[in-house]
Amino acid sequence: MKNIELNRILLVAVFLLTFFGCTSLDEEILDESLTGSGQAEVVSGSIAPAYGMLRKVWLHTNNFGLQEIASDEAILPNRGGKDWYDGGKYIAVHQHLMTPSNALVGDTWTQITLCLFRTVIAQEKLKVEADKGNTAAAGALNEMIAMNAYLNMMALDNWGLIFKKERSDAMSEILRGQAAIDYLESQLLSVVDVIGTNNGPGRFTKDAVRALLARLYLNAAVYRDPYGTPNFKKEDMDKVIQYTSSIISGAHTLSPEYFALFNDNNNSNSELIFSLDQKGLLQTEHQRWAYWSISGDQVPRPEFPNTRGTDAAAATPDFIQTWADAYGSIEQAEADARFYQKNTIVPENLKDLTGVNPTNDTEHYYCVKATDFEIDRGFIRGIIWGPRKDAKGNIITCTDGTVRIYPVINKRTSGANLRYVDHTLQVDFTTEGSLHNTGYRFSKYQFSHTANDCCSFSSVDLVMIRLGEIYLMSAEAKLRNGDNAGALEDINTLRTSRNARPAQTPKALTSIDLDILFRESGFELYWEGLRRNYQIRFGKYEGTWTGKDDKDVHKRLFPIPQKAIDGASNLEGYMVQNQGY
Repeated sequence: MKNIELNRILLVAVFLLTFFGCTSLDEEILDESLTGSGQAEVVSGSIAPAYGMLRKVWLHTNNFGLQEIASDEAILPNRGGKDWYDGGKYIAVHQHLMTPSNALVGDTWTQITLCLFRTVIAQEKLKVEADKGNTAAAGALNEMIAMNAYLNMMALDNWGLIFKKERSDAMSEILRGQAAIDYLESQLLSVVDVIGTNNGPGRFTKDAVRALLARLYLNAAVYRDPYGTPNFKKEDMDKVIQYTSSIISGAHTLSPEYFALFNDNNNSNSELIFSLDQKGLLQTEHQRWAYWSISGDQVPRPEFPNTRGTDAAAATPDFIQTWADAYGSIEQAEADARFYQKNTIVPENLKDLTGVNPTNDTEHYYCVKATDFEIDRGFIRGIIWGPRKDAKGNIITCTDGTVRIYPVINKRTSGANLRYVDHTLQVDFTTEGSLHNTGYRFSKYQFSHTANDCCSFSSVDLVMIRLGEIYLMSAEAKLRNGDNAGALEDINTLRTSRNARPAQTPKALTSIDLDILFRESGFELYWEGLRRNYQIRFGKYEGTWTGKDDKDVHKRLFPIPQKAIDGASNLEGYMVQNQGY
């Protein structure tokens, strides 16, 4: 820690003890001292702690993992009976059998509420400076108000509550239902017309606030009655259409190449509305979304021989089946540019591995420049290819210095049982279904060519809000308002925009209904932490999928962590556990 005032530490301690109970204060603190005398120092010193911590909120072991694993999109078994069990937290969340002591839920709560506290501190400091006439501080204050609403909307999604906290030394007021909606609406409306239109990469802008308002109105029916059948009001849908239309008619454009949205240079992609900047002054780490699902035997970038995947989350067979249902088979789903991009081009004479023995396949390879090697994108299936290392851990090269690309060996097999990594469709909680190779893998984000470490220290921005989602929200609001033609037009504009690979351009649909729209949301937004939210709104969350058959509507909300309940035990009625826990 550097230059943190004693009273700041005491305020943090009070906050933690109030909301978390006993927990560690040993967390990374960015420069919050605001000791600089210039406007730039005041602004950067205020907003950096909040923006910087948003990466921790969205770590795979925090909110990203919570959203993905709780949905029908992803599953994380105890790999090989020894990896990724972590006290059973992922399995319980996937089965909707979590308890108030679940660590995945608790860690997400901690990061969201800590980040919220940082925004409150930033708002206090920036308001003082804004009142002195500091225009840069006034602009940054608008961003922190938007950030506060964004984090509170996550809390509302996860636990059905928000924290109204306007001074760092004051007790938060907990709001639920319509009161929570009204407060978030008031905060976002207070800045939507005054926040900057271009604050730079990774910062909130007018279109980002418009998108948050659209999300709020679209989900308002669920927020009002989280356990009932949503009553989607026309006036809410009208507001969704209002704000999405203002974005669609603006400066952002849909990306012809779908996977360019998640490439090294996505920082400048016109479709992105709000992202976590990985290139600028706020760069810290974080590209777990790329390597979390990839095989632990795959070296994704030959330039970084010590990097690899982690054999964690995989796509459920149920989610893959939605693609097969739409296109007739999994193979035919490749007609959709969003499902797959072939980057590892294996020569024809090497494709057939019949009779090839992994124990002595030292000559079964092709050569490619290290910087030209790319793993496939979308859903990785079957036997994978990649670099191989020698006994000293060095990447094996060809005589001209290029890299040898082999079928990847499954290092958890040996002797006569030595096998290649072969990602099978079936993955579940059985012994066989939990092996390290099981499940198709998410490969949405590119492994960075430009960072110091392609996995942990990536230069690829993490996408939070983009124009594709705006079209989906617009279509949904129109469809719920009875405008089928308008909804179909939005969806077909989105589908046919992905035309950089003409043979894989998704064809226009001829009809639309809520089930088709829900399916389309999965095709467009998978592996972006939004599936659970869509499932709840579309009435799909009580369904049955791989490893999960719990139908309790109370599981739409997560349990409030026990440490938060205990921490507020001296305040009767302050922190009330959600129903069903």
